[in-house]
Amino acid sequence: MNWLDKLERKFGRYAIDNLMSYIVAANAAILLIYTMVPYVGISIMDRLSFVPHFVLRGEVWRFITFIFIPPNTGFWGVIALVFYYSISRALESQWGAFRFNIYYLLGMIGTAVFSLIFGITGTPIYLNLSLFLAYAKIFSENRVYLFFILPVKVKYLAWAYWGILALSAIQGGWKALILILVSLINYFIFFGVSNVKSVKTQRKVSHNHRKFKKDSPKVIHIHRCSICGITDRDNPDMEFRYCSKCDGHYEYCAEHIFNHEHR
Repeated sequence: MNWLDKLERKFGRYAIDNLMSYIVAANAAILLIYTMVPYVGISIMDRLSFVPHFVLRGEVWRFITFIFIPPNTGFWGVIALVFYYSISRALESQWGAFRFNIYYLLGMIGTAVFSLIFGITGTPIYLNLSLFLAYAKIFSENRVYLFFILPVKVKYLAWAYWGILALSAIQGGWKALILILVSLINYFIFFGVSNVKSVKTQRKVSHNHRKFKKDSPKVIHIHRCSICGITDRDNPDMEFRYCSKCDGHYEYCAEHIFNHEHR
């Protein structure tokens, strides 16, 4: 990505190292408050969530603070935070801090801007999901333990997530579809071109494979008897000879070399 290289050379020094640690820490703090004092926790989440009506009234902090709302509550909320932190660290190690910052920022901007335009309450759920999809794209053969027991390659979980997204879009209508698409803008920008190239490459490989099979001879042999048709593939131990009295290159097996009419 040439544009990313240019941006990194110019603004790379401003990147926030280990960005996800700060986001996860804020999520964990709110989750802890919610667990200890549910009423206070809900109130805090209401003040941090991206609600276009309140943003237009001047509560501009919601452009950022909506990402601090935990993806879930209780035990599964903790597991989700640990999971998102671990895959984010892997992505940052792969890309570097600047590119990870850009990836996350694009998802934030897409969610906030389109939520504001269409009057939809923004949510970090699909933004966090885009982190997993990026991880699955890069580390597709890695395994995670589903329910801490069943090892599953992340690429299979990614396919399941794409199916869940499609179902959510169908059931939730156009608002859900918009939220899903805009929160995945970062994924499409980073991987859209490579996905198209990958599909084209796979189609070309498949086409060449079919063409090769079609053009390849069905049976390959070196020797073939002109009388009975037996080949060295039928009987590898059979001897074959050419007849010097026949007018042409006629080859015969051991049984017919002296037992045939000359041509």
